Amino acid sequence: MIYIGVTGWGDHNIYPTGTATSDKLQEYGAHFPTVEVDSSFYAVQSASNMEKWVKDTPADFQFVIKAFQGMTGHQRGEIPFSSKEEMFDAFKESLAPSKGSGKLAMVLFQFPPWFDCKRENVAYLRYCREKMTGYPVALEFRNQSWFSARFRSQTLGFMEAEGWIHSICDEPQAGEGSVPTVLQATNKEKTLVRMHGRNIAAWMKPNGKNWREVRYLYRYNQEELLEWKENILKLQKQTKDIYVLFNNNSGGDAAGNAKEFIRLMDIEYDGLAAKQLDLF
Repeated sequence: MIYIGVTGWGDHNIYPTGTATSDKLQEYGAHFPTVEVDSSFYAVQSASNMEKWVKDTPADFQFVIKAFQGMTGHQRGEIPFSSKEEMFDAFKESLAPSKGSGKLAMVLFQFPPWFDCKRENVAYLRYCREKMTGYPVALEFRNQSWFSARFRSQTLGFMEAEGWIHSICDEPQAGEGSVPTVLQATNKEKTLVRMHGRNIAAWMKPNGKNWREVRYLYRYNQEELLEWKENILKLQKQTKDIYVLFNNNSGGDAAGNAKEFIRLMDIEYDGLAAKQLDLF
């Protein structure tokens, strides 16, 4: 099956006027069968939050939950744990509602641009995989060295051997801090595709406090989406389920592109939530 959705559910232009923030996930489930949870990157979520999200979504809905920043070395804020063991244990505890309900598609480990292909980083990937035994985990790089001519086949072989789901990216090709689109699944059951846009000018040039928002300012045109339709058809020969998440939402384009892609893929989803009715 091909699951198409977007990252987060708070800021998209798909909701009826006046929809409360607390009700948006319920409405989101009327449009898409999957979503990426980004809030888990900034803080390990409480069980009550996860339980509400599970309750607010249809039976077959799927969550891609982003690994906490301390687990991937970003550390943009304070890490409120005394050890890696405590951090991983707290994160896994937070996954219990989604895992127990069958709604956990995978946990996404997205590593930063400075996480390059070297021995100690390979060792850390093994550590992460061991700590996440029993959980489906996806791996996304932001450093080009992993897919250099020297290491590409070894990287893919390592991911397959260690049980990592490949998070394939569409993103600007802006040197060392970006990765090419590598259309190879490393897991026969699941593959993740993340659509970051192609705003090459903003990708690697931080400019002001809102640069992270600017870098995802992009709208895919139909030709680019048709190119990805062919890519998905190729990936279907390698893997059972494909999750396609649009992350180009700085200008509100992700939901529109996701809906257009569903149409181009000729997909009609069963089991979505009922849409809200406007009161007037």
